Amino acid sequence: MAAIKIITDSTADLGPELARRHEVTVVPLTVQFDQESYLDGVDMNTERLFRMVGERKRLPTTASPSPGAFHAAFSAAAADGSDVIFIGISSKFSSTVQNARIAADMLPEGRVTVFDSANLSTGIGLLVLLATDMVRAGRSRTEIIAALEEARPKVRSTFVIDTLEYLHKGGRCSGVQALAGALLHIRPMIAVVDGGMTVAGKTRGARQKALDAMLERFAQDAGAGLIRPDRVFLTHTGVHEDALYLADQVRRLLPGVGEVAETAAGSVVGSHCGPGTIGVLYVLK
Repeated sequence: MAAIKIITDSTADLGPELARRHEVTVVPLTVQFDQESYLDGVDMNTERLFRMVGERKRLPTTASPSPGAFHAAFSAAAADGSDVIFIGISSKFSSTVQNARIAADMLPEGRVTVFDSANLSTGIGLLVLLATDMVRAGRSRTEIIAALEEARPKVRSTFVIDTLEYLHKGGRCSGVQALAGALLHIRPMIAVVDGGMTVAGKTRGARQKALDAMLERFAQDAGAGLIRPDRVFLTHTGVHEDALYLADQVRRLLPGVGEVAETAAGSVVGSHCGPGTIGVLYVLK
């Protein structure tokens, strides 16, 4: 049986340390300010992104890796005879999976399998690490893809967004909505459902209320024994203290949890959700 290598894109928000530990290759998306292009997670992170947005008073554009970039990554991974599984951001958010499929078609049939995560950020990362766990356990490509298909609809990705400014600048809400949200201190809670984003709730007032509201769904799932206990991700755009609070609550609500991993959202995810965003992401049994 051929060795299997796992590749993802930079919106999986695993960060270099986790990617290295789990032997995952990451193909970066691009962030562009005017004629200046930066690779997500390579020469652009959220801290630099937010500074540049503040200076230039506008958001960058983002772009998927080209089929050529994917072809180079797939060819390098398969050069020793390995099979490749690529797990990418939801096709409802990006053309990344489409470009990966174009590149896969350039290689011998069956060498590269492209899997649409129907998710974003570490919602993708959860599936990527499920795949790497199975590779280490000696499972076949067929078994891994079947497990990914079973897990895909069970991924729960919920985020609290602190400001509507980035959604407004990105054309995802009107100026009136953004102004009203700012005046009323409304924080939307965003969930990924069927590969797209939906508003799962809104809170007003103190940020703590928003964090606790996000935990309610987690508490319900944990209380019912529905959560896979191997790992939970807390992914954010620069709010480490909130991550510490959520980590304590996750461990309290799910005492048998194996890993509570804090990761930083990349610049592509950050350009859409803005500073102060934090999510709780996990998989149901």
